[in-house]
Amino acid sequence: MPILTWILPAHFLTYSSLLGMQLYQSFVMTKLAFLHLPLPQFRSLQKKVFPFYFKSQTGLLLGVMATYPWLFTKSTLISKTDSTCFAVAVGTSLLNTFVYGPRTNTTMIERVHQETRDTTAVPKAERPGEIASVSEEMKLLNRKFSRNHAMSIHLNAITILATLAYGISFISRVEVHH
Repeated sequence: MPILTWILPAHFLTYSSLLGMQLYQSFVMTKLAFLHLPLPQFRSLQKKVFPFYFKSQTGLLLGVMATYPWLFTKSTLISKTDSTCFAVAVGTSLLNTFVYGPRTNTTMIERVHQETRDTTAVPKAERPGEIASVSEEMKLLNRKFSRNHAMSIHLNAITILATLAYGISFISRVEVHH
């Protein structure tokens, strides 16, 4: 059985699993969980889901690269567009897996602990609708969380765009014969 009879379907399945997971996790599941779960449960879910998501994203990207069909033909050259898309997607995914994802999770947990300390140390607002003051520690944690979370969101968006760009580049070269 020639290698291309199974490599191309494996490549399509790996790529479509990657793109489907990215779009569903980023634009459907996270939004629904945020809208329908109380904040403590949303946080608990996110701290479990996103490490798995970033690792899966990286693994699937490597799977797409490993099943790159042109590696198994006489022309083993990878196109410059494809190699750029792979490099950007893998780089940003690795940054989220090992740097910004863990930093965001750690800071989110630190904020929960600081919130507990603040509510026991700082008197509650006197009148309904009045907001109790936010401690300096919490302000610092909020800034730290915002920076890391924003970086993670932007890296994820770049990874998705690189994945889409690769898909467009790839499909433009596929020839369908009847």
